[in-house]
Amino acid sequence: MLLFLIVGLLVHLVFFASIFDIYFTSPLVHGMTPQFTPLPPPARRLVLFVADGLRADALYELDEDGNSRAPFIRNIVMHEGSWGVSHTRVPTESRPGHVALIAGFYEDVSAVAKGWKENPVEFDSLFNESKYTWSWGSPDILPMFAKGATGDHVYTHSYEAEREDFGAHDATKLDTWVFDNVKDFFHAARNNQSLFSKINEEKIVFFLHLLGIDTNGHAHRPYSREYKDNIKKVDDGVKEIVSIFKHFYGNDGKTTFIFTSDHGMTNWGSHGAGHPSETLTPLVAWGAGIKYPQRVSAQQFDDAFLKEWKLENWKRLDVNQADIAPLMASLIGVPFPLNSVGTLPLDYLNNTDLFKAESMFTNAVQILEQFKVKMTQKKEVTLSFLFTPFKLLSDSKQLDILRKARSYIKQRKYAEAVSLCKELIHLALKGLSYYHTYDRFFLGINVVIGFVGWISYASLLIIKSHSSLIRGVSKEVKNPSRLLPCSFIVIGILVVFFLLIQACPWTYYIYCLLPVPIWYAVLREFQVIQDLVTSLLTFPLSHFVGYLLAFTLGIEVLVLSFFYRYMLTAGLIAFAGWPFFTQLWTQAKITSLSWTFFSLLLAVFPLMPVVGRKPDISLVYEQCFNFYSFQHNCLYEALFPLVLSCLMFAWIYMEQETLQQSGVSRKQKLSSIEFSCNTDITQFRQLYLDDIRRAFFFVFFLVIAFFGTGNIASINSFDLASVYCFLTVFNPFMMGALMMWKILIPFVLVMCAFEAVQLTTRLSSKSLFLIVLVISDIMALHFFFLVKDYGSWLDIGTSISHYVIVMSMTILLVFLNGLAQLLTTKELKLCGKSKSHLL
Repeated sequence: MLLFLIVGLLVHLVFFASIFDIYFTSPLVHGMTPQFTPLPPPARRLVLFVADGLRADALYELDEDGNSRAPFIRNIVMHEGSWGVSHTRVPTESRPGHVALIAGFYEDVSAVAKGWKENPVEFDSLFNESKYTWSWGSPDILPMFAKGATGDHVYTHSYEAEREDFGAHDATKLDTWVFDNVKDFFHAARNNQSLFSKINEEKIVFFLHLLGIDTNGHAHRPYSREYKDNIKKVDDGVKEIVSIFKHFYGNDGKTTFIFTSDHGMTNWGSHGAGHPSETLTPLVAWGAGIKYPQRVSAQQFDDAFLKEWKLENWKRLDVNQADIAPLMASLIGVPFPLNSVGTLPLDYLNNTDLFKAESMFTNAVQILEQFKVKMTQKKEVTLSFLFTPFKLLSDSKQLDILRKARSYIKQRKYAEAVSLCKELIHLALKGLSYYHTYDRFFLGINVVIGFVGWISYASLLIIKSHSSLIRGVSKEVKNPSRLLPCSFIVIGILVVFFLLIQACPWTYYIYCLLPVPIWYAVLREFQVIQDLVTSLLTFPLSHFVGYLLAFTLGIEVLVLSFFYRYMLTAGLIAFAGWPFFTQLWTQAKITSLSWTFFSLLLAVFPLMPVVGRKPDISLVYEQCFNFYSFQHNCLYEALFPLVLSCLMFAWIYMEQETLQQSGVSRKQKLSSIEFSCNTDITQFRQLYLDDIRRAFFFVFFLVIAFFGTGNIASINSFDLASVYCFLTVFNPFMMGALMMWKILIPFVLVMCAFEAVQLTTRLSSKSLFLIVLVISDIMALHFFFLVKDYGSWLDIGTSISHYVIVMSMTILLVFLNGLAQLLTTKELKLCGKSKSHLL
């Protein structure tokens, strides 16, 4: 069993890691040539304000008295600049948002493994392309843009990490620190000739990262007074900084100001997923090269925000967040960031049509360069007869579009040139996605083959060692034919040769070679397969079809519960009715009623919203820091472990009654079972079909533990307020560990109950564990097919997280099994007396 567990753990780790190689590989390529607009830029310098965690509606809407809480920004929107909504992508975290803004691409998800602090790969940015950049703000954001910069021209000024305290009474001090340091910087520059000379250069950037709004949003929620007052503080600070810039540079009209946010925030103070409150952020631009406000009579948008914000007469210009990077680059005349995938939003530019056309042409060439490098890299490591190029953008079509666009610019047909460049950008981005996912099908097929082989092997092991289905099979050991191992050795050599000549990464060897030994192990059990088929042919067809349909329906309910939590309620209601369709109701009424009552009571929890809106921290103190009591309207969450525990207790009794009814064993008093004693292996019985139901119950209860009080597939379904009582200073790893402990408690309850069921029903843990493994692996295979690489980023992220959850659950079973045995078999010494773990 130990060897099987080790091998199984390694196999599942490979399957688990495969999803990151298939879907989480870095999209970045290197080796492109910098591209910039060959015309004089409208601005010499750019000032970027990023109000971290600021929602679009929080900035643009009017308060109860009809006044703006950001009057200076509101005045800019109506009299000086252009405005709109910047649409972010998930994960809506601080680092990915800033990378999209400043580097123009959507963050490599592998950075989450480093807490969004380290660069998993080097990337180009607006700061790197600038002559000089000065930045002020959080120590979590500023260093990553200085780390990858070439030379010594990106300067950072950040406060201590300890200032980022969610428990602080006044988080606006973070923004005040930034504004004060910027003022001190310009005051010092007047007396420092070297610094004065630098800040009077062209192509320079000033970056002000304002974290106070985000901190107040987490601590007090976006509808709080603290959050709204912080917006007013930021507005006042921006007004003062703009005045300082105009005064310092003598109103030369060569400064561009950009005000935006990296992400928004849900009503309950979280961000990380794809709710509109998180993905809709403000964008206001004014100054050199920016269009003045445009009055319009009507605008077509799918939302009703314009009327709510009283801005229906001022033209709204929406962009994707990555589009802001090429906008800023074109305004100060620096090369577009090499890895940018943004499309220049021309509607923001106040310049000649020639400048707009040239800038868009530069944008197209810059993205096309990435496409060409990506295609070359893939072509070099693929056999020529197997390489399938992206047909929509052949070499001839690239040249044709570029020639036509350049010809249109010479003929002053600027609109036609812009249209062609946008078409080229669209095709190049599709081509980038094509080559980025080029190996996805190949890797996916190999993982699926390995998956099916592993499920088949585990099923055969159950049938061979733990069931009486093929008890008539001869136990005589036969010498296996040499043809089978020789065949698989040849297959392995061919696979290695194929991967070697294509210069594939070492991980490809693992994914492609793993199915070889797995299927060899399966086919070695050919005699078992043959006897299994013979046994099934003697089984009544109606019974076989019925059991198969029931098993399939159960699996589908589990899979659907990941998308629709109410499926868990439906499953629990079905569980509640189970005793009434058997003789359990007549033989054990009290036990059956207990089971039914607690099943129905637990069925209420999945119907509740995953996160409340009005936290009440006092409940936490009243419940001795009980993690499940932190929300005013979330006593679903405080009662959940208690109800789950009662149902688990009833489950143990129900399984005893079921075995007694079937005559398999006699009922045993739970208090007489000593979990600390090792059960004699001779007392273990063979598996019956009903044991599949027991294993299914266990998996179902594990899923309940996942989704009973929250949706673990979505980071913002668990409120971080529960950890603020223990840790308020921002620390993603420690906060994550506390949240994981909170989530782990229901799992421990379920696993301990399962351990008790195994012991009381005289069933070996190995046999039930194998059934559970097969069920969870079938679910994982479902989710592997359901992973999306199209549609919204929220859909893609959720589909991937479902697969990761099930794979994690499978791997977690080994750990939980050991933890349950530790909790139920070890003895505690209290006051010098031994205390056994009795149920």
